[in-house]
Amino acid sequence: MNKRPIVGITMGDPAGNGAEITVKALANPVVYENSRPIVIGDANCMEQAVKIVGQEGKIRIHAVKEVKDACFEYGVIDVYDMGLVDMEKHIFGKVSKMCGEAAFQYVVKVIDLAMKGEIDATVTNALNKEAINMAGHHYSGHTEIYADYTNTSKYTMMLAHDNLRVVHVSTHVSLRQACDLVKKDRVLEVIRIADNACRALGIENPNVGVAGLNPHCGENGMFGTEEIEEIQPAIDAAMAEGICIPEKKPTPPDTVFSKALGGWYDIVVAMYHDQGHIPLKVKGFVYNRELKKWDAVAGVNVTLGIPIIRVSVDHGTGFGHAGTGSADELSLANSIEYAIRLANNKK
Repeated sequence: MNKRPIVGITMGDPAGNGAEITVKALANPVVYENSRPIVIGDANCMEQAVKIVGQEGKIRIHAVKEVKDACFEYGVIDVYDMGLVDMEKHIFGKVSKMCGEAAFQYVVKVIDLAMKGEIDATVTNALNKEAINMAGHHYSGHTEIYADYTNTSKYTMMLAHDNLRVVHVSTHVSLRQACDLVKKDRVLEVIRIADNACRALGIENPNVGVAGLNPHCGENGMFGTEEIEEIQPAIDAAMAEGICIPEKKPTPPDTVFSKALGGWYDIVVAMYHDQGHIPLKVKGFVYNRELKKWDAVAGVNVTLGIPIIRVSVDHGTGFGHAGTGSADELSLANSIEYAIRLANNKK
C-alpha cells in the first residue's frame, strides 16, 4: 500500500471553489486506493467546505504540520495547515490580498515538498492572478511560478482531455508577440517535450502532430513564411532525432485537432495559447442549454519540462458560484488521476 504515490493538492484561492471541489474529489474512495492525497491549504477553509458540500459526518479534516503526520485514510482529508486565512475576513467570490497571498504560499509550499521528495506529485486548484499580484507576487500564472521556483528555463504546458493532448510553443503573451516567438529552436524544444511527455504517460512510440501558424500553413508563403523558415526546419531536426511526426510537415491548424481526435496523433504541438486551448475546451467543457448549467468541466493542465510533476485543473476559481457547493469536481478528479499516472510511470 505504501507504493501509492503521495499527491499534494493545493487548495487554490480561498475565495474560490477549490476547497469545495477538493472535498468532492476526495469523497471518492478510489483516490485513496490509488494514492495518498494531502491538501496544502487552510484546515478552517476545508472544514467549512465539508459543510458546504454536505459531507459532515462522512468526512473529517485532519490538520498536520508535516507530511509524515498524515494518515492517508479514506474518510479523512489530511490538510497541511498553513493557517493563512482569517475566517472573519474571508468572503467568497471577492478578490483580496489575503487570499492571493494564501494561494501563492500554498503553491510555494507544494513545490518545496516535491523538490525535497516528501511528495511524489503536485496538483493545483485555481488561483486568481489579480489576487496574487495584489499580494505582491508578479506572475501570470501557476506555470511561471513553478518554472521560477524550480529554476527551469525550458518548459511548456500540456492540456489534456481523454486522448486529446496539446502542448504550446507560447502561452501567456499577446497574439502579436506569440507570432514572433515561433522560432525553430523553440518549436524543436516543444516537440521534444511533447515526445517525452507521451513517454512519461507510458506511450512507447508517440506520434506527434505539429500545427502550422498561418491559415493553410501559409500556402507556400502566400499567407506567411513561418512554416517554411521556422516550423519545417524544427520538424526536420526532430525527425532526425527519431521523433515520429507522421506527416513530416506542419499540419493546417483547422484540421490538426480533428486528426488528433481521430487517432492520427498522440499529442499536438500548438503555436500559441488559444490555438491549443480552444479545441480542448470545446471538447471538455459541455454546457447544457436547457438546464442552464455545465454538464462537464473536464480537462487537465500539465507543466512539462520541470523536475517535478505538476497537474492542474483547466478552469478558473469559480468566484461566481463559490460557497454554494455547486462546483463540478471533474477536472480536479481528472488532474489527480493524471498525477497518479505520471508518478507511477516515473517510479
